[in-house]
Amino acid sequence: MKICIYGAGAVGGHIAGRLAGSDAEVSLIARGEHLNAIRQNGLRVETHEGTLVSHPFATDQPDDLEAQDIVIVTVKAPALPAIAKDVAGLLHEDSLVLFVMNGIPWWYFHAHGGDLDGTQLRRIDPENSLWDHVGPERAVGAVAYTACSVIAPGVIRAGNPRNRLLVGRPDGRQEPRLEKLASLLNPSGLEVTVTSRIRDAIWTKLLMNLIGGSLAVLTASPMKNVLDKPAIAGTAKAMADEGAAIARALGCEPGDPQEGLQKLSTSAHLQSIAQDLLANRPMEIDAMFRVPLDLAELAQVSTPNLDLMIELATQRARAAELYEDSQAK
Repeated sequence: MKICIYGAGAVGGHIAGRLAGSDAEVSLIARGEHLNAIRQNGLRVETHEGTLVSHPFATDQPDDLEAQDIVIVTVKAPALPAIAKDVAGLLHEDSLVLFVMNGIPWWYFHAHGGDLDGTQLRRIDPENSLWDHVGPERAVGAVAYTACSVIAPGVIRAGNPRNRLLVGRPDGRQEPRLEKLASLLNPSGLEVTVTSRIRDAIWTKLLMNLIGGSLAVLTASPMKNVLDKPAIAGTAKAMADEGAAIARALGCEPGDPQEGLQKLSTSAHLQSIAQDLLANRPMEIDAMFRVPLDLAELAQVSTPNLDLMIELATQRARAAELYEDSQAK
């Protein structure tokens, strides 16, 4: 099985490092110093079990690769439309594309059913590049719980003692290639679960990103140093309840948001969107913050606490010149 990791940064590099010990033919799309380091010294992934060192084929030119059976896309949401044609060039007639990302994915309403079926999310895919070139029928949703970071070019640290990846097709159909991917990754220590309800998994994590992401952007702090303040914890609880109400109004079950909030309150990991702010990188404001509020409006769910905190976080991103509202053009 040919598997390409498109965007071998923190999450993508972690997945690639775990796959390296399998019988899959693994290749990476990376860039800059990170790419140079992987070529020269190999890819190093530091885990709780030890350091994984591998030497996959790595390039910044997708044309260097043959058609792939699975492409795992791990770039941040703002970059997705720009790479749509390059991803499409890696595909054969039956390829799958896993989008490992935070927030609401561009394909969300594909095979959704009901009145919203087929609705396209212009904030995330403003010119339909992903919809037209990759195609939602190829898309697979993927939700990662890994807490990874790039600590040096070519070196990735996986902070969680337990690392998980949930994957599933938007239409919920069984997919043997996803089961094969799980069989390749599970022995490596990255637990892969194939689910027929990937949108539930998306919302379960999104509730925590709505809270942890917005508060981290405003405080530049991990949540264990934020949610121990009673006033903030009370607002966070209200935000979690509002997020769960959006999910349920759209037919999803995100689980008990208070369980996730309890886990979040002990986290020493700085949320990735706050890392992007501090590193002056484009931020996933639309996928993680604005689109969920758009869906709340579609579902006619009141979200006063989310509205306030997300507007503040969005303004922080605007002030840093790391976000421009595509809907305002």
